[in-house]
Amino acid sequence: MIAMGKNSKNFDFPGLLVVAVLLVNKNQQVLIAQRPEEKSMAGLWEFPGGKVHAGETEKEAISRELTEELAITVSPASLHRVTEILHKYEDFQLIMPLYLCRRWSGNITPLEGQKIAWVSPEDLPDYPMPPADAPIIGLIPGFLKKF
Repeated sequence: MIAMGKNSKNFDFPGLLVVAVLLVNKNQQVLIAQRPEEKSMAGLWEFPGGKVHAGETEKEAISRELTEELAITVSPASLHRVTEILHKYEDFQLIMPLYLCRRWSGNITPLEGQKIAWVSPEDLPDYPMPPADAPIIGLIPGFLKKF
């Protein structure tokens, strides 16, 4: 399944490949993080993840990003690909595979000064997010039932 952002028309490749993950706790809440002031789209809330480096698989990128951002470790077996977002921003095109994860090792600790929050899917619309994340929000309840 590919969820298309409303600006995804005339999507010309290549694009920026960024992975994101829905970390889900035992209360069926997902973790979101607020983008720090020094980054683009500062103050917006997003799902953890980041750029895929050359030679890296999507799952390797998620594992690296979660260790760097949140001090946790995930195994590839605990990552389930649920969709892919295609979104055209004004100055770049985003390709964002989205994974779901319910198991990790370590205590979640924000290492980049970002605020984090555990949020019920129905409350996610209360948090301003980057435009590419909008199509994900309505799909999350289905992902939680499936994985």
